[in-house]
Amino acid sequence: MSSTPDKKVDVIVIGGGPAGMLAALRAGDLGAKTALVTRDEFGGMAANDGPVPVRTLAHAARLLRNARQLNRYGIATGEAKLDYSRLLARVQEVVKDVRMHSTFRKQIDSVGVDVHEGCGVAGFVDPHTIETESGLRLNGDKVIICTGGMNRRLTVPGSELTATHSDAWALTSVPESIIVVGGGATGAQVASIFNAFGSEIQLFQTGPRILPTEDEEVSAAVADLFRASGITIRENFGAIDSFEKTSTGTRMYFSKDGKQEYADAALVVTAIGWVADVDGLHLGNAGVETNARGYIQVDDFLATSAPHVFAAGDVTGRMMLVPQAIQDGFVAATNAYKGTRLTPSKQVVPVGSFTDPEYAQVGLTETKAREAHDIVTSTINFDSTARTIIDGRTNGFCKLIADRETRKILGVHVVGERAVEITQVAAVAMAANMCVDELAQVPLSFPTYAGVLGRVAAMSTRQLNLTTHWPASGVEGT
Repeated sequence: MSSTPDKKVDVIVIGGGPAGMLAALRAGDLGAKTALVTRDEFGGMAANDGPVPVRTLAHAARLLRNARQLNRYGIATGEAKLDYSRLLARVQEVVKDVRMHSTFRKQIDSVGVDVHEGCGVAGFVDPHTIETESGLRLNGDKVIICTGGMNRRLTVPGSELTATHSDAWALTSVPESIIVVGGGATGAQVASIFNAFGSEIQLFQTGPRILPTEDEEVSAAVADLFRASGITIRENFGAIDSFEKTSTGTRMYFSKDGKQEYADAALVVTAIGWVADVDGLHLGNAGVETNARGYIQVDDFLATSAPHVFAAGDVTGRMMLVPQAIQDGFVAATNAYKGTRLTPSKQVVPVGSFTDPEYAQVGLTETKAREAHDIVTSTINFDSTARTIIDGRTNGFCKLIADRETRKILGVHVVGERAVEITQVAAVAMAANMCVDELAQVPLSFPTYAGVLGRVAAMSTRQLNLTTHWPASGVEGT
């Protein structure tokens, strides 16, 4: 315990990721005397271990892929080879630049927020006081918890021999082979990136399909293209029994229907879920409760069971994405300091991944849409659109789902080049409550990836037998 008096502030924000950064900025903007406390470096997982470094590695994988088709366009070069140590140096450059320029650090400093970095784990001493491993003690009228999440770990024998996706990004060399356990978004990214870098990949998924939260056609298309690229996919493989160390890496034993098998690799990476990072917070000392899943329980206004404590971002287990964490931080800080009752927006949420191929979605899957709507679906394959043909990226498709009666766009699902960007355009249209025929009337530039969306909207409009529509992609036909 410190013998010095606790520093008193209006708002303590615990965690320096997207939710914490925005919460601190918002509290400072409102005039609150605010302290932001981070366990490690400013920026949290998103800047230091999540989207930023991962997207940088994915960009390197994209460059390698692009280099392999230069000869198709008459450009003579030598063979493209990966220098992984130089790539890692570039990753660190990007992380540093993002932390300095693309996060909210300058704005946070400008409103007088005290930022305490590298403090270690922070925990509640009493309802209004926190103490960190570095010895910092703060007393706050309000506290906002933004500590994020962490990898779920396996508990079978030998699981200590496995790595997480964070360990994979921190490798100093490319493994000869990798077993990836978990076929969700994170596992797919690890598999795709290191496949491009030359690792032999085995991707294991307990369920019937990888990317289980995606539209079924998306899952099937990505799986087919993964296999075509050399990735081995084992779906419905059973249950993992144990891991053992071998002379060349790790062996994974797994069983199904009483039959045991094994697989070997230089490295095993598990990507089986995401849990709240609440270890060491001593939530009970503040009267903060967690739910059955282990996430901090919050109400619609992001208040916890303790009226002076709020929580935002992944630690709540609600929508674990950066844009939603940022929005949560704004809402939590506003409600904490002003006593308002704002709620996070329920706008459509586009989600995508920079794998090879990319995939992305916004809105309902076809299966979900059919449960409550009479729908029409339109699909354009990428081998029949001008821009994808020009770029030599003809694998994939764009599918649009619309309500037959209201003409509202219910969902858009894309596999292939620039899938994430196409879906962002769809999300804007859906957030604006555009009908599919209204989207078809937007004269999107030709030839572009966004234009693919206009073309599929025009197809849906024709299916609905609407005659007053603009042929958005008439140059390609609909």
